[in-house]
Amino acid sequence: MILAIDQGTTSSRAIRFAADGTILGVSQQEFPQLYPANGWVEHDAEAIWASTLETARAAMDEGVTAIGITNQRETILIWDRATGQPLHNAIVWQDRRTAELCAAMKADGMEPDVQARTGLLLDPYFSGSKLKWLLDTVPGARAMAERGQLAAGTIDSFLLWRLTGGRVHATDVTNAGRTMLFNIHAMDWDEELLKLFAIPRSILPAVHANTHLFGETVPALFGRAIPIAGMAGDQQSALIGQACFKPGMGKSTYGTGCFMLVNTGAEARTSTNRLLTTPAYRIGDETAYAIEGSIFVAGAAIKWLRDKMGLVASSEDSEAMARAANPDHGVTIVPAFVGLGAPWWEPEARGLITGLTLDTTAADLVRATLEAIAFQTRDLAEAMTRDGAPAPAAIRIDGGMSQNSWFVQFLADTLGTPVERPASHETTALGAAALAGITTGIFADAQDFAARWQTQDRFTPAMEEGQRARLYAGWGKAVERTLA
Repeated sequence: MILAIDQGTTSSRAIRFAADGTILGVSQQEFPQLYPANGWVEHDAEAIWASTLETARAAMDEGVTAIGITNQRETILIWDRATGQPLHNAIVWQDRRTAELCAAMKADGMEPDVQARTGLLLDPYFSGSKLKWLLDTVPGARAMAERGQLAAGTIDSFLLWRLTGGRVHATDVTNAGRTMLFNIHAMDWDEELLKLFAIPRSILPAVHANTHLFGETVPALFGRAIPIAGMAGDQQSALIGQACFKPGMGKSTYGTGCFMLVNTGAEARTSTNRLLTTPAYRIGDETAYAIEGSIFVAGAAIKWLRDKMGLVASSEDSEAMARAANPDHGVTIVPAFVGLGAPWWEPEARGLITGLTLDTTAADLVRATLEAIAFQTRDLAEAMTRDGAPAPAAIRIDGGMSQNSWFVQFLADTLGTPVERPASHETTALGAAALAGITTGIFADAQDFAARWQTQDRFTPAMEEGQRARLYAGWGKAVERTLA
């Protein structure tokens, strides 16, 4: 058995898997979100550690032979090497406090070089500018860093430090690749970027493949030492959990937002459509890359319908309401509540509703919201194709919205591509388990794991091409009005 630690933005989870992917135990615990100023988002690292340890203990079993870790990717923190104590709250990936710094760097023409080295755009979303802020702002932090007394890292590296009793300071290529400090071609911390952000290399963790024996847990934590044998950022872990190991295979995860990744194989394709190039995984000596696009609002739009508009009693009700709506409702919703993500990257954009009439019903608005998420997914897919990514033969989906069968069928219709829903809905955690299983020999290799992957449902496009084109054109016009 394998224990997967899934440390997310709002909760920590631990899931125990059998070798065939069957879930044997689950534990989940939410922890507080901290908002100390407008646009600032923080986490108490001790709350993250406590919730991680408690859930891991609750899901643990004496038959567990390995642990895999997956985590929220860009969230960053610093801690004292001697005591293991954080010097400040973790700064979360959603935090925008370094927007002015990033804008100034962009204005100085630095973004093309940063993108060439990291595959990323100059944005506070990523860790580098946040780490600079911590070193420049936290009293004594920079001096400690210069004396070799400070450690920094994404959440995976902090958990690894705590689980191993401070013996191991390390991360993996997928998490390192989201810091804006890591050269994804050289597979090492980039000296020029370290200079740009004034980050001492000494505070950063060692970087390993995703399949690596990172260390062993302190025996006191679980009654025995257990190898930590796999690690990956959450979206790459979901790609692995969906067994997308061949170029052209892709997945789309629908949570609060949506993250779509398509495997591009050994080639790191630089996007000309404001998408991201990122390490997909490094298994043994094999490195694969992915093109990634993110939608800021997906499940959050359904939550808006429920909590702010009162149009649905629960998220599950959205499926029945979409089915009850008029197919020719004529309403288009652009859910740019916190701006638009890829391929526009327009943080100042705001939401828009067009086509309202006296005949518009609550069901029509619910259906239009679900349609908008599918349209945004097509925007990502087409941008990826323009960037030269192989066109997926099918898209594998996961996340809460993947359980809405009306939405999944509309997604297939909108993309003109089959959509597959996996037998296991815990694909992010399953990816971490798969990595640990490959490292420890539970799986012979990635293909051995892939051979065990199972599809629950397959949705094939059924919409006529004329209707598909008409609906998508209407979406495009609404987006143009949003950006005007």
